[in-house]
Amino acid sequence: MNPLQASVSEQTHGCVRCGAPIPITDGMCERCNPLGLKQPAASQAHGTVFLGIIVAVVVLFILAKLSIQGVGPFQGVVAGVISAPPGLAVTVTVTNRGTAAGSTTCRIYDPTIQGIGPESTYADSPQVQPGKTVSFSQQVSSLGTVVRPLAVSCSNP
Repeated sequence: MNPLQASVSEQTHGCVRCGAPIPITDGMCERCNPLGLKQPAASQAHGTVFLGIIVAVVVLFILAKLSIQGVGPFQGVVAGVISAPPGLAVTVTVTNRGTAAGSTTCRIYDPTIQGIGPESTYADSPQVQPGKTVSFSQQVSSLGTVVRPLAVSCSNP
């Protein structure tokens, strides 16, 4: 008989433990599974993997929460704006009101323009110790070169 015409019952694959040829409907050979125990169902295997993924996500969430605990809130103020072609040099003062050191992202924008558009920019602050204030400058070109009052909003973790 042509091997390509073999029926499903004659097809074999390797035992998952030793590699011996066994019927395609079995997972392990008689030597590796002498008691003939049932093989785990696919839903059991997939359920175990799904449970492992859920546990991993929960553990990562807890670790992330613990790593930022006590950082912020941050308060930002625009301390100065000067023309520095091709844009503006903006000095921002950031205060960490939390109990742990951290940095923040501040949005620098023109308060007279509504919404978040191309006329705002973002700047990352340096590390700020708890209860301390740090000033830093950022060169921005999206706000033009005309000196005007700007505002800043610093995010909290």
